[in-house]
Amino acid sequence: MAKKAYNEKEIIECLKEKNLQADAFSAIVEQYSQKIYWHIRRMVLSHDDADDLVQNTFVKAWMNIDKFRGESQISTWLYRIAINETLTWLNKNKHEHVSLSSPEGEVADQLESDAYFNGEEADKLFQEAVSRLPEKQRLTFNMRYFEEMKYEDMSEILGTSVGALKASYHIATKKIEEYLNGKD
Repeated sequence: MAKKAYNEKEIIECLKEKNLQADAFSAIVEQYSQKIYWHIRRMVLSHDDADDLVQNTFVKAWMNIDKFRGESQISTWLYRIAINETLTWLNKNKHEHVSLSSPEGEVADQLESDAYFNGEEADKLFQEAVSRLPEKQRLTFNMRYFEEMKYEDMSEILGTSVGALKASYHIATKKIEEYLNGKD
């Protein structure tokens, strides 16, 4: 099944049949793993941590595959799991990862020492600014800016009103702008 590109409706139908579930889930992993990785990566900054959280997300999804009824999109369901896994991890590891109150040098050092980050100075400053946002604003900003997700989809994933998400995104962009203007 992983060889042919299946659409969402076909995957959902295959998930309902026990003998096709594993193949359908393989198609899900193939189709969504990179998107989920980058979504998580923007929250945790570390490749290894993001990799672990992606694996946890798909393990949890597989363990709960029978509970997926197809009432929402597969991506919505996966993002919800990924967000919950990431926020749980961030709360458990507050002392081990770069916190929002870290001196700016720590964020820069972590980005520079990461073999998977090869950004130029402007990119580094932008990532520093994003990393300083409170978790919910950072999450909203990442979903809207990097993933170009519609507010309606974000609302379904996060269980927050569209108006609140728009306000959060606006505040986040202002904070990023202020941070970058202060670096001139």
